[in-house]
Amino acid sequence: MQSTSPLQPMHMNITSQDLQGNGRLGRYILLPGSDGRAEAIAQRLQNVKMQPHSRRHNFYIGSWQGIDIGVMSSGMGCPSMDIIATELLHQGARRIIRVGTAGSLQPQRLRIGSLVVPTAAVRDEGTSRHYLDRSIPVLASLEFLDAVRRAAVEHKLNDRLFMGLTHTKDSLYAREFGEGPLQAEHERYMQHLQAAGVLASEMECAQLFTLTQVWNQKLLQTETDRPLVRSGAILAVIGDDQPFADGQEVKTTIERAIDLGFATIASWHKNEDRPWL
Repeated sequence: MQSTSPLQPMHMNITSQDLQGNGRLGRYILLPGSDGRAEAIAQRLQNVKMQPHSRRHNFYIGSWQGIDIGVMSSGMGCPSMDIIATELLHQGARRIIRVGTAGSLQPQRLRIGSLVVPTAAVRDEGTSRHYLDRSIPVLASLEFLDAVRRAAVEHKLNDRLFMGLTHTKDSLYAREFGEGPLQAEHERYMQHLQAAGVLASEMECAQLFTLTQVWNQKLLQTETDRPLVRSGAILAVIGDDQPFADGQEVKTTIERAIDLGFATIASWHKNEDRPWL
């Protein structure tokens, strides 16, 4: 079994000290896809400090309502999520929320402007298969799902909020838009997802949930007293039967996703010692 001791991060300028906070839990980490969005989220924090990196995986450190929070871009796709989340986990991250975007797979009811919270991810990508056989499902943490549900109701953010299965893919243009010579195959597959009731499609959640599962098994086997890893995602739907919304609608929907992210952290932190059942 591989060690869970810290490795030296190669894609971010942080140390384990930068992730400390909230007692023994460490900082809550928000992972948007882009550094621009990470910077925008960080503007909501107090006493912000940025740890820059040449690859634009800048790490923003601050607090919000007395809660210690970090923000960083995961980059696009599962290979990038694998690198960023793994380096964060090695430095001590234990609470991670992806705040990103997705396209609707149920456009008749789930329209642009909706929010989706994945309960589990379809693993239609290659990265997670280097960790787990493809027959093994990967789920969002139940503690996160409990917190996001309570936060959505309390802050009246549950309008147009959907919870359920989402799809993680490797290729945006081939899988979703039919680029390349396998167009017919991609169309059949996406229709299959729709028929199965999968809500939306994105590119990172499966690997985040996979790493959470793998890391918790390692932590349990080493009998450490460190907190286990918990993760989840909040996705802004920016495409339905039209591929992309206009700029203002995208901005508004992403802002709602960020609002729910912060509300979820507040609810989660308040109830950390409360069993999710």
